[in-house]
Amino acid sequence: MHRVRWPRRQRGVAVITALLLTTLAVTIVASLFWQQQVQVRSIENQRTQLQKQWILRGALDWSRLILRSDTNQVDYLGDPWAIPLEEVRLDEFVENGKQDADASSATLSGYILDAQGRFNVNGMLRGGTASQADVTAFAKLLTNLGIPAATSLTTATVTYLLAARQPTTPVAPPPTGSPPPATPPPPTTTAAPTPQSGPRMMKLTQFDDLLAVPGFTEEVLQKIKNFVIVLPEATTSINVNTASAEVLSAVISGLSLSDATTLVAGRERAYFKDAADFNSRLPVNDATKPPTVVPLDVKTDYFLVNGKVKLNNAVLEIQSLVERRGPVVKVVWTRET
Repeated sequence: MHRVRWPRRQRGVAVITALLLTTLAVTIVASLFWQQQVQVRSIENQRTQLQKQWILRGALDWSRLILRSDTNQVDYLGDPWAIPLEEVRLDEFVENGKQDADASSATLSGYILDAQGRFNVNGMLRGGTASQADVTAFAKLLTNLGIPAATSLTTATVTYLLAARQPTTPVAPPPTGSPPPATPPPPTTTAAPTPQSGPRMMKLTQFDDLLAVPGFTEEVLQKIKNFVIVLPEATTSINVNTASAEVLSAVISGLSLSDATTLVAGRERAYFKDAADFNSRLPVNDATKPPTVVPLDVKTDYFLVNGKVKLNNAVLEIQSLVERRGPVVKVVWTRET
C-alpha cells in the first residue's frame, strides 16, 4: 500500500489553518472568561451598593427613633440626638463577600445636626413678600462670614425667590378661524418697557440649589454651608441653643459678633431654657433693645441626619432632612454627598 504524499504547499496551509483555528478558539474562550468576570464584578458591586443603602436606611430609622423619643421641650447640644455615632464595626452583621478568616472592614458612623441652628434662606419671603428683617439678617450673616459683595448677593437671592414664586400662565392659542389680533399702536411715551418674563425659576429646596442664584459659586457655598440652609417652609425660627455666633449676631439687632461669641460660650455651661432666659442673658448694652429681627426659639422641627458607611473599599455618604412634629418624624429628602 502506497503512502499518499501531500504537496509541501498543502501541508503548510493545513498547519497555518490549524494555528488560526487554535488562536480563534483561545480568543473566544478568553472573551467569555472576561465577560463572565465583568458580570461577576458588576453583581458584586450591585450587592455592595444595596448593602450600603440598607445599612444607611437602618441608621436613618434609628435616628428617627432617637428624635421621636426626645420628649424634652428644649432642644440643645446636650440632647441624645446631638451625640455623634463614632465608627462602629458591622462585620458580624454584614456579608461582604469575604471568608471568615479574612479581615473585613464594614463600619458605620453618623451624626445629627439641628437644621434650625442655621439661617433659612426661604425665610426671607414671609407671606409671599420679602421680609426686610430677614433680608437684613442674611446680608449681615454674609458679612460676618467674610463674603464679598454681601448686599448684591442678598438682593440676587431675594429676586430669585420672588421670581420662583411667580405662577406661570400659559397663553392659550386663538380659536381656529378667528381673525388675527390687531396690532397695538406704537407707544407715545418714552417710559422704559416692562421686561418680559423669562422661564420660571425653580424653587430652592436644597442648599446646593443656591448655585442657580447669580453670584453664588462653589467657593461661596463652601464658606456658608455650615451657617445657611434651605428649609421647605418660611416660618421657621432660629434655635438659640444650637445657632453659631455668626448666625446669632446676624439675626439679633445690635448684637456684635464678639458678644454673640460670649453668648455661645455661656450656653455651653447652661443652655437657654426659653426666650425669657435668653433675653435676660443678652449683653447689658443690648438688653433694652428689641431682642431679635428674626423669630427665635429653643425648640426645633427640622434636623439634618448624616450617615457614612464603609464596606471593604467602597464608601457611601448620605444626608437626610427630617421633620419632627410631635411623635411623627418623617423624611423630607435624602441625597448622597
